[in-house]
Amino acid sequence: MEIKPIKTEHDYNESIKRIEELWGAKKDTPEGDELDLLCTLVESYEMKHYPIAPPDPIDAIKFRMEQMGMTKTDMAKYLGSQSRVSEILNRKRKLTLKMVKSLYKGLKIPAEILLA
Repeated sequence: MEIKPIKTEHDYNESIKRIEELWGAKKDTPEGDELDLLCTLVESYEMKHYPIAPPDPIDAIKFRMEQMGMTKTDMAKYLGSQSRVSEILNRKRKLTLKMVKSLYKGLKIPAEILLA
């Protein structure tokens, strides 16, 4: 087992192939340890080279609405009137701090996403 830093796209692809070969290895075995280390290296490389931007606040709200089977009418208790809900979801009005707090508490949408 020769583990080295992932510096190039080629190294990354080779590491992914090796992870696929090792997948299912038992914990606390040499293969399991190699798999664990490679996964950590690949995760670090991906975070640096393929960062995932946080979701758009309105998209996050719409996604949570869909997850919870909520309508615009249901959202009025978090955002105000139904017309206010439409303005927010159509990006014609920005979220206020009060709305952010309400969405965070009521729908468990992380504040850092809503404040982006």
